[in-house]
Amino acid sequence: MEFIHQKKIQTPLGEMIACAVDQGICLLEFTDRKNFDKQLKALSKTLKAEIVEKDHIHFQQLEKELKEYFDGDRSRFEVPLFITGTEFQKKVWQLLREIPMGEIRTYKQQSELLGNPKAIRAVGTANGINKIAILIPCHRVIGSNGELVGYAGGIWRKQKLLELEKAILF
Repeated sequence: MEFIHQKKIQTPLGEMIACAVDQGICLLEFTDRKNFDKQLKALSKTLKAEIVEKDHIHFQQLEKELKEYFDGDRSRFEVPLFITGTEFQKKVWQLLREIPMGEIRTYKQQSELLGNPKAIRAVGTANGINKIAILIPCHRVIGSNGELVGYAGGIWRKQKLLELEKAILF
């Protein structure tokens, strides 16, 4: 039986759960996120592995980098990630990782950058099921009208993360 290691991490914005396999961090979510249990079950099923409360080498780096991020001393994450999803979802999530800290994009801009301007809803859906909060910065994507929409961790957290990153909202 394969295992996915799980650990609780305290952050200034609330408790998070991190999951890791040898290849990298495969989940980082706020524990009060919508559909959190579904995400854990889906991850377990996808990786055909049992989730166990156990330390992992990647957690040390993750906790160090998150602390630096929340202290305002880190703008890029280097902890290895192990991303599971469809090819389209992986493209959307890779594009999210290319948004520089302090910048925001709209769902429309993201779909245009993917080369499919009509895929706004699909991009939004992929953003919404991102399993690696903060490290894959789905919080940097906002509605075309400038509103903070669609953040499963809560709009108030999206606002705080963007403030922390000193993003200029329009």
